[in-house]
Amino acid sequence: MRLKRQAPTPLYVQLKDSLVAEITTGRYRSNQQLPSERELCERFKVSRMTVRQAITELVREGVVYARVGKGTFVSDPKINQELRTLTGFSQEMQARGGKPTSRVLEAKIIPATAHLAQVLRVTAKTELVLLSRLRMSNGIPRAIETAHLPHGLCPNLLRFNFAAESLYRVLEDEYGLRLVRAEQTIEAGLAGPIELELLQITPPAAILKMERLTFTNREAPVEYVVSTYRGDQYKFRANLQPYPQDK
Repeated sequence: MRLKRQAPTPLYVQLKDSLVAEITTGRYRSNQQLPSERELCERFKVSRMTVRQAITELVREGVVYARVGKGTFVSDPKINQELRTLTGFSQEMQARGGKPTSRVLEAKIIPATAHLAQVLRVTAKTELVLLSRLRMSNGIPRAIETAHLPHGLCPNLLRFNFAAESLYRVLEDEYGLRLVRAEQTIEAGLAGPIELELLQITPPAAILKMERLTFTNREAPVEYVVSTYRGDQYKFRANLQPYPQDK
């Protein structure tokens, strides 16, 4: 597509639209690297500043993502996650045809702080399992999950290899804990230094932070997890019903 220099639309917007069209038609596939700034400058006969403006907009819109020192790549289509079913990361990715993997960042037994004790309805200093993982699909970092669980409900939980195992599967199959519901909150924010590094995103980068408290069929809190999702790869979907009218 040739850019129209006399058109009222800025050149960087025309360039951005051209790249979006090429991604949409399959010229560039998911996770494929885009041409370098120099190559785009030569191809479209524009300045490096124009190319950088276009790429910055594409990153902001989640169409592409940057990997430090490696270049710019086409994003997967945003993961459209329903908010009405209780599923773990592994189940969610497998249902979408992805290959989930994890990197264990931290796994240990800790005493419950006052905050965690209140959330999980245990006494202060009760033994908790701390399991923090970087969650990936098809080799791409998607989220950071840090879970806390009462050790008494799942003794010796850390004997399992959670780089490969699904936590929810282990809780249900190995410990007989039926997970039936969860309370969940989501808020937006900006990624900090650790999140930028682990999720391989460039600042300023939006994140979605989710807190979930999961209950067993006996109404016992079994897991409190804080998850940080890449804002450029996720959108959450809820099915809302009309509010009951007073009679």
